[in-house]
Amino acid sequence: MTKPKVAVLFTKPETVHDDYHRLFELAGAEDYLDKSARTILKDNISWHYPFPSANTTPWQLEASITGLRGLGYNDITCVQNKTVVTDAFKGEDLNHYVPIFKHHGVPVLFNFRDGDMTWEVYKPKRELLILDKIFPDGIKIPDFFHGKNIVHLPTVKCHIYTTTTGAMKNAFGGLLNTNRHYTHSHIHETLVDLLGIQQEIHPGIFALMDGTTAGNGPGPRTMDPIRKNVILGSGDQVAIDAVAAKMMGMDPLSIPYIKLAHEQGLGVGDPNEIELVGDDVSGESWGFKVGGSLHQVMGWLAWYGPTRVFQKAVLHTPLVHIANFWSEAYHDYLHWPLKERKIYERWLEESDWGRLFARYAEEGTLSPSTAPVASS
Repeated sequence: MTKPKVAVLFTKPETVHDDYHRLFELAGAEDYLDKSARTILKDNISWHYPFPSANTTPWQLEASITGLRGLGYNDITCVQNKTVVTDAFKGEDLNHYVPIFKHHGVPVLFNFRDGDMTWEVYKPKRELLILDKIFPDGIKIPDFFHGKNIVHLPTVKCHIYTTTTGAMKNAFGGLLNTNRHYTHSHIHETLVDLLGIQQEIHPGIFALMDGTTAGNGPGPRTMDPIRKNVILGSGDQVAIDAVAAKMMGMDPLSIPYIKLAHEQGLGVGDPNEIELVGDDVSGESWGFKVGGSLHQVMGWLAWYGPTRVFQKAVLHTPLVHIANFWSEAYHDYLHWPLKERKIYERWLEESDWGRLFARYAEEGTLSPSTAPVASS
């Protein structure tokens, strides 16, 4: 059996665009993506505020577009989703995606907007672990996703529910609607089911993961951003998450979603069975820990603790708006102004990645346009 490849490169702001292009080549993107199909870019906005390590970086987004176009994947569309606490429109603005989309002629669709796509019941071919039990009336996914490649653009970071979050978790917001919080008690099984569905509906799947600044602590929002200067690419979504987890200092097979996906044959989660190409990262072990936060405690009580018996009464009814308001207030009106905004501003001044982010704010884009030329 051929080992899946995960390409890993150390990078710097001066070379990061070229290095992302090298990832496509090293990881064999053309072996995974169908050139006859449209390609969906699935960015990752964990928090609409531009907190370092939380969201797809503008250089990651732009380099993915220019890299794909350079390989002949010209028909590209970005698809965004919202969460109960994240505003997609605010996020694409504050994270400087909008000028990139316009400059390179990439249309943006929103899976929550009726005019962009519709949600249809999908019957998976493979046996599911949990989703059919959570949604007994049918699993609805966006009709637009069928028959298209997808390229995921996650970052390297911790997550309070899944320990780490990366390529596999990035499908969560795209494929499930606003009732996806129903799955949180079984989030690991859910991610495995979603990967199985992806492999049925997409002719090609690939991921580019940004760890230029990685997120340590109770992610995916309120983290300690750590400069790591690393980027990853792979067509095996399990393998890239496993390598990222190992670099963070964790045993990938101790993380349930990676272990389950490995056992289900949806990818390779054992680092010993993965071929690493690019730079030598065998010595990388960062000692990351999810840690704790008030939000994590509240989430544990809701989804896993003794109070989970009230889950359906609260979180499957209009009472969920109370929980949503609490989460929004906690993140946007408490954490951001009192702590995370200061971290962000210091990052802008002190980190060369922060200064690159500021260049995007000032200049909009840093690469020549790859927008398709309209025929006369």
